[in-house]
Formats: sequence, C-alpha cells, structure tokens
Amino acid sequence: MEFLSAENNFLGITEPELFDYVKSRVIIQSAPYEHTSSYLQGSNLGPQAIIEASHFVEFYDEETDQEAYKKFGICTVREMDFKGKVDEDAVSLIEAETAYHLDRNKFVVSLGAEHTVSLGFVKAFKKRSADFSVLQIDAHSDLRDSYNGNKYSHASVLARIHDLGLPISQVGIRAQCREEAELIRSSPLINTWYAHQLQDNDQWMDDCIANLKDRVYLTIDADGFDPSVMPAVGTAEPGGLHWHQGLKFLRKLAEKKHIIGFDIVECAPRENEILTQFNLAKLLYKILGYCSHYNKL
Repeated sequence: MEFLSAENNFLGITEPELFDYVKSRVIIQSAPYEHTSSYLQGSNLGPQAIIEASHFVEFYDEETDQEAYKKFGICTVREMDFKGKVDEDAVSLIEAETAYHLDRNKFVVSLGAEHTVSLGFVKAFKKRSADFSVLQIDAHSDLRDSYNGNKYSHASVLARIHDLGLPISQVGIRAQCREEAELIRSSPLINTWYAHQLQDNDQWMDDCIANLKDRVYLTIDADGFDPSVMPAVGTAEPGGLHWHQGLKFLRKLAEKKHIIGFDIVECAPRENEILTQFNLAKLLYKILGYCSHYNKL
C-alpha cells in the first residue's frame, strides 16, 4: 500500500515507524470526490487542505495530557482516483478501498469532498457487521430520496444509508425539506436532534448517546458546526455546534461508546483563509485522542 512521507502525511509525522502502513493502527484515506455539489464548489480540495493544515496542529493535547499519535501510529495513504467514476461507480470504489484497510484491522478515518462519499465508507463497515449506529453531525438531513434526479446526490446520502437498514442519529440539523421531516417522523430508524433543541442545556448529549448502539460510525459534515467555527463549507447554515460544545459531545461519545471509524467531509477551502481546514485537522486529532484516552483505539 502506497503511503505518504513526512512532508505530506497527516500531522507531518517524521518517525518512520509511526507513519508506516504495517505498523500504524490508524489509516487516513482521502476521497476527493465532488460531482453533485449544489451551492459552492471546491470540496474536492478539502481533504488535501486538511492534511496540509494538520502540520500546524500540536502533537501534544493538553486536555488528555498525551501525544496521542505515538500510541497508535497514523499512516496517510494516497488519495483515491475517481477518473471516469461517478455515482454508483464512485461509491463502489470508496467501499472497496475502505474494505482493504478494514480487512487489515486498521482504524479507518476518511476525509471526503461531498457527503456522498460516506455511503461508500458505511457500506464497507456494514459488510463486516451491521451491528452499529450511524451518528451524523450536519446542518442538513441529507434524506431526500433524490436531488436533481440523482439518488447519489450529497443531499441523499443519509437516505441511501437509511436504505441499508442502519439506525441513524442526527445532531445539529437546521435545514431540510418537508419530505425529509416526514421521513424522520415516520421512520423508527431515525432520531434527530435539531440545532434549536441544543441550546438550553446539555441533556441532549446524554439522550443522543444513550440512543446509540455500543458501536458507532461517526460522519461529520463540516457545516454541522457553526460558520463562526467552520466558515469554508459548500452550504453554510447559521446556528450549528460551537467548538467546545462539539468537543464535549464527542468526548462523551468516545467515553460511553465504541467509535469504529469516522469521516469528515464538505470542507471547501477558500483563498487566504485557513480556519476551517485547520479546525477540522485539529478536530480529527482530538477525536483520535479521545478514543485513545478511553482505551478504545
């Protein structure tokens, strides 16, 4: 498996034994697939921007008192090539590449462009076991049966995951159509915590986590966070999670459940603005740190 050197890998790790594919427990893969973006373009540049920004993230985390990467190693593999592949073919490629790493007992973290890519990640996990919940942090429900006639639209990715029969919990939703709201009300598989319900106290965190199975796949759309935290996204919506609120929730999740893998998608970098990609790089490392801190990695 081709993996990236210290100059190009996540965090800029220089110790060979800590970014080697065979020796590393964590694999970071990039799926820069953008085909159906419906507002701002550029999410195909997001994975690389996050990796580049990660070189400025400190190895040491004061919250968990550790240099987490030294505990498990992080290998960054070459990005996927989507030449000539869209929709179902693109999803199949993502599923196959993810499955390759899972077959080698790796903890897979994925950086994506548009949210469609998460379907491929989830399908790879489901082939090994369907005994997990999908937790979605997002501004949008992504539950339209199709969008602009495409069932593989980024606006339909959770509908396709719902088709797989997996339980879904959504956090931070604040933009949806009536079709999506009606599906949420009618489906026993979907539980949604809307953004306006998260403001008064933190009880929603415990309620949401208690609703999840022990094993959780986490998918984070950057626009799930407030634009003050993640401004460079394809379709921004006001009123999302704030930084420490989001970290508190994710730490609770790592403590109480077993995160089996996660993805971060929909970063659309802007010229002369680094906040979004840097914050997402730090968020990725924080999640790994939480998992390590609770001995679940």
